[in-house]
Amino acid sequence: MWWIYAIGFTAQGFFSARILIQWILSERARKVVSPVAYWVCSIVGAYLLFIYGWLRMDFSIILGQVISYYIYLWNLNVKGQWKRTPAIFRIILYATPAVAFVLIALHGVNFSQTFLHNSAVPMWLLVFGSAGQVIFTLRFVYQWIYSARRNESMLPTTFWIISLVGSGIIVAYGIFRLDPVLILGQSVGFIAYSRNIVIGHKQKAQEATVAAN
Repeated sequence: MWWIYAIGFTAQGFFSARILIQWILSERARKVVSPVAYWVCSIVGAYLLFIYGWLRMDFSIILGQVISYYIYLWNLNVKGQWKRTPAIFRIILYATPAVAFVLIALHGVNFSQTFLHNSAVPMWLLVFGSAGQVIFTLRFVYQWIYSARRNESMLPTTFWIISLVGSGIIVAYGIFRLDPVLILGQSVGFIAYSRNIVIGHKQKAQEATVAAN
């Protein structure tokens, strides 16, 4: 069991690293930035957390990672980093979710019994946790739409507001689930999310002042 938690904590370590890197670089730039390292850490973290969720037989964790996975890759592509990635890694990263879906389709009944009817996760808790993951992950859907319209990888203020709401629900789910990986991993981001909201508002105020002058 310890090695399963080790995978989960390693995944959350990458997620925490992306938050700290982005936060530090934003403080230095005095504006909210979207560094390449943020998206690289996101990919590695999502890959490992998907494995953790599978081993923990936790559908909500798996669902959360699947939604945002290809958005991470899109941001790396916009940043010009994706083409620099060795072809073998690009193939593996692209193919892994597809392979997982094929396996699920081939073993649909077993998957349903194991993940959707898990005695350790009653249906109300599964719905609650999945809702938290969906809200938390929809921030990247919003980020993708926002950035695509501007043809630039950006992290707008609303992204951080959604992060706070979704993260709070996931922490509550982690408490019910007695899952230290979710509790610790999501709690780390609270300060950074709040700080990015503040920086974002200051940035908008400065831009409005410059435009007025």
